[in-house]
Amino acid sequence: MQLETIKTPSLILDINRMKRNAEQMTARAKNLNVALRPHVKTHRCLEIAKLQTQGNTGGIMVSTLSEAHFFANNGFSDITYGVPIERGKFDEAIALSKTIDRFAVLSDDAETVELLNKTANRENAKLDVFVKIDVGYHRCGIEPDTAEAFEIPNKISDSSNLNFAGILTHAGHSYLADSPEKLLKVAQQERDLMRNLAEELRGKGLNVPTVSIGSTPTMSAINNLDGITEFRCGNYIFYDAFQATLGSCSFSDCALTVLAAVVHRDSERRKVVVDAGAIALSKDRGAVALDANCGYGRVYDLAGNDLNLRVESLSQEHGEIHVSDAQVFDNLKVGSRVRILANHSCLTALQHSHYHVLDDGKIVERWEINRGW
Repeated sequence: MQLETIKTPSLILDINRMKRNAEQMTARAKNLNVALRPHVKTHRCLEIAKLQTQGNTGGIMVSTLSEAHFFANNGFSDITYGVPIERGKFDEAIALSKTIDRFAVLSDDAETVELLNKTANRENAKLDVFVKIDVGYHRCGIEPDTAEAFEIPNKISDSSNLNFAGILTHAGHSYLADSPEKLLKVAQQERDLMRNLAEELRGKGLNVPTVSIGSTPTMSAINNLDGITEFRCGNYIFYDAFQATLGSCSFSDCALTVLAAVVHRDSERRKVVVDAGAIALSKDRGAVALDANCGYGRVYDLAGNDLNLRVESLSQEHGEIHVSDAQVFDNLKVGSRVRILANHSCLTALQHSHYHVLDDGKIVERWEINRGW
């Protein structure tokens, strides 16, 4: 199958770039002496998860219970659920934990821990629980210098039907860094705050089995992870325009693009419209602080050559691209196809049902995407 004949819009996955990204991150984790737990929310695809875990069914992180069931049903037996658990999901999480070797959840709320323990006791189950720590992102988690950062781990440890799995964080504010120096500072702060908290907890007699941190930007920046046992990241498998602009990778590392067709030309305004809109690309903006003209994606030809164009505006099914170069505009006839490197590959992937796997210019396979919650 050729790129010229696939229905648009479609996801195009460069398998060689993806394999290279997986190999490099695996090697980096090994060099830093940490366990790598890929966050499979980026792709939600069985074939890719197996590739990330070197052909076996190693430890992964998920962001939905739908993902957890999907991967558990396909042989993965060590899964961490990466969204703080709430009481409406207790029964499903506990039932799932009985089907695999290890299913861990996380919490930052003392009352939730108490209720979860009661439910697990009633169901005769034992559940691993991480405490979520806030190292500066301020989305979820307990700040490490608060009383709760000691009280909740002890509450879990003292619970009859819960195991204290350790402490876990995500430095999501790393995506806001506008220089390599600021990114490194965030990465170092993430490491230091978590290492110090783990040492304090151990000093008070608490066993802390796992100190888990992670994001693709911080993993790309840090060169020392002493005191950290596990690193979680997901975007690295595809990368995207945001990561490349941030410096986590090069544009030649980006493995996922959206194939789109030109459906309209406006010679007077030097504008073309493609059939990839918000629900094919997502409306995530790029690294605006570093590239004010990032738009909603970079435009490439079918061979992967950068046309130095951006998708400048989106509606549901349409993407608008202004083309100042006369030769480039002349080449973009109605029916012509382009590949768009989106800003955020995780969101872009989940707008679609499957990947078209590209190898040496030809589509060789179709891989399905697990969707839903």
